[in-house]
Amino acid sequence: MKVCFDGKLVDSNSAKISIFDHGLLYGDGVFEGIRAYNCLIFKLKEHIERLFASAKAIQLEMPVSKRKLSDYVAATLKTNKLKDAYIRLVVTRGVGDLGLDYRKCKQATFFIITDKIALYPDQFYKKGMEIITVATRRNTPEALNPQIKSLNYLNNILAKIEAVNAGVEEAIMLNQNGFVTECSGDNIFMVKGSKLFTPPVFMGVLEGITRDCVMDISLKSALTSEEKVLTRYDLYNADEVFLTGTAAEIIPVVKIDGRVINDGKPGAHTAELMKEFKKLTKTEGVRYAL
Repeated sequence: MKVCFDGKLVDSNSAKISIFDHGLLYGDGVFEGIRAYNCLIFKLKEHIERLFASAKAIQLEMPVSKRKLSDYVAATLKTNKLKDAYIRLVVTRGVGDLGLDYRKCKQATFFIITDKIALYPDQFYKKGMEIITVATRRNTPEALNPQIKSLNYLNNILAKIEAVNAGVEEAIMLNQNGFVTECSGDNIFMVKGSKLFTPPVFMGVLEGITRDCVMDISLKSALTSEEKVLTRYDLYNADEVFLTGTAAEIIPVVKIDGRVINDGKPGAHTAELMKEFKKLTKTEGVRYAL
């Protein structure tokens, strides 16, 4: 497999990062996870824009332009002859010393990996999944804003550890006031009647690309979407609950903290949104030819 490393296509086992890179030493860098469907890089422009916004927030000077970075993504997919793929685009602060001073890092490093991914088993998409609320609280926006997709994902990993130890695959993370934010790797939605709710960004939520797609799709459906402060009580008594993310896409939730959601089966609205999202992945993005 070939990867793009600082603009050059090299064998994956030949791509080397210095042990003095601040991305490794301190999680000082940013990333995006992107999907390609049948030679269409889904929402590539939006992902690149968000990557640059994350970089600006941490005062990381991008080593390449948006246009060039998009070209590198397409070139990596072509080289690996991948029609369908998961793309991991990473930008690190670069090589510095053992101190925290980011000014010692003279040049950022970037790399692009294209491969397959299956985040959850197929049965979860058909029958729904069980999740739990964990004790690990979401980072506060004042400490480390979740809008920044930084390389430091330890907050999320700690939540994931709690979920796995409890025998489930995902974890709901609350903010410091006990309100629902998101899961360790996905945004969360609930349906009540004809209304679709998801926690607002100011609660400490990543404004996910798939999250935005679902809210746009709902405008053309029987649902009205709204950002709303949610509690676990709201989720327990929802008609439907589902998660969204680039890797996960849309996945139904049928049990939370031992409470069965409605009748314990994926809901009709969730199924319709999944169907419409699949349609969207065939039209929205940047095409490339193998």
